Amino acid sequence: MSERIGWIGLGKMGAPMALNIRRAGHDLVVWNRSAARCEPLRAAGATVAADVASLAAGADILFVSVADDEALRRVALGEAGALAHMRPGSILIETSTVSVAISAEIARAAQARGIGYLRAPVSGSVQLASAGKLGMLVSGPRATFEAVEPILGLMTAQRLYAGDGEQARVLKLTVNMMVGLTAAMAGEAMAFCLRNGIDRATTIDGIAASVAASPLFGYKAEALKARDFSPRFSAAQMAKDFDLALSAGHALEVPMPLTALVRQGWATLIAAGEGDDDFFKYTELAIRAAGVDEA
Repeated sequence: MSERIGWIGLGKMGAPMALNIRRAGHDLVVWNRSAARCEPLRAAGATVAADVASLAAGADILFVSVADDEALRRVALGEAGALAHMRPGSILIETSTVSVAISAEIARAAQARGIGYLRAPVSGSVQLASAGKLGMLVSGPRATFEAVEPILGLMTAQRLYAGDGEQARVLKLTVNMMVGLTAAMAGEAMAFCLRNGIDRATTIDGIAASVAASPLFGYKAEALKARDFSPRFSAAQMAKDFDLALSAGHALEVPMPLTALVRQGWATLIAAGEGDDDFFKYTELAIRAAGVDEA
């Protein structure tokens, strides 16, 4: 536990992941754009850095967990960014869901400075993050992955090494794309049943007991019965990830007609002021379109 570990980004997922590292006894230095988010880490014994530059300069391993491409570019690149201050031989591990393009840009900058770079997006809920049970997709130099895997194991239950380039980014976008498509499919199925006079609870239980069931649908079943769309992952966040997937697909001329169609549903939810609701609010689009009144 002699590695000096830094962490940038203490949002809903970043904070519990960082806490697991600190609770395992590692020295940890953290920074977040909103300083108040650092306080739970400070209370757990972490040091709070004054800025990105000083944190990066002292880190052997630096984790980044931020919202999107813009935030990643801001903290990683440029004269004030982390890569400009990290030492050759140190390691950057980026856990966010971002585009293939920005990830490749980070990779080029890291390579030029002799810094190991792992793309390591995570999957799972905040509860799984707190329990250290997330899933992680990793790509980058295999030797770098093997060197830090014990630390990654403090935050994750599963780690899949996917290759030496941007494979983890592509796989994470693939997973999120399929998760979003599941919400659209479930909505259409529910509308069909409800319009035929089957009540919501019976519809959901029937799907959950069938070969069409999935861990995701099972996880969402009770919330769907209650029409509880408190955000675990918002429609707006899913729209962002669909845009990233579509952009990567367009770059290689990969036809993605279902993804493009479902993307319009996210736009409909956002335009209706429902973008901050859970992405499974998508089910309500098909139900409303079918003229079902459950009042």
